[in-house]
Amino acid sequence: MDVAVLLFEGFDELDAIGPYEVFRTAAELGGDLDVSMRTLVPDEGVTARHGLTVAPDDVLFGVPDLVVVPGGGWTDRDRPGVWSEVENETLPERLDTLHGGGATIASVCTGAMLLADAGLLDGRPAATHASAADDLAEYDVDVRDERYVDDGTVLTAAGVTAGIDLALHVVERECSAGLAEQVATEIEYASTY
Repeated sequence: MDVAVLLFEGFDELDAIGPYEVFRTAAELGGDLDVSMRTLVPDEGVTARHGLTVAPDDVLFGVPDLVVVPGGGWTDRDRPGVWSEVENETLPERLDTLHGGGATIASVCTGAMLLADAGLLDGRPAATHASAADDLAEYDVDVRDERYVDDGTVLTAAGVTAGIDLALHVVERECSAGLAEQVATEIEYASTY
């Protein structure tokens, strides 16, 4: 399974790094997963919400099996983040194209706003950070107060740490419950997945 964690300026660190670590650990424990950090355009370093700079592995070419979209910066609209990516429209359009091409799209935290803007959450159940729940509902989304929501080819997670639960759920769904349990034990995470 090809997993792309999609980075953009102002993403929340844990929204991306938490799922990345879960998927990488699953691969190291024998899961058929290839995970990487990618951007839409070549970039030597992407600066996250709290100042961490991440060097992406590659540009997002083709259609991966799973695209993980972090959140960050929906409510602070003076800095780069989800809000500016929605305003720019390039990222939501690309997510729509990727989903149409067969990719499963998963968001963490306010990354759900990017999925909503892409039209991927129309009429679907979804989770997001509590601070964005009312805004997400304005997109005709059935907002759920859950750690994560699995609606087939579109998955969403609530705020920040819920991305770890989502990633463990994906490992269970795509690999096995045993592997998901091994990963949770390895990272010492008391999960609700």
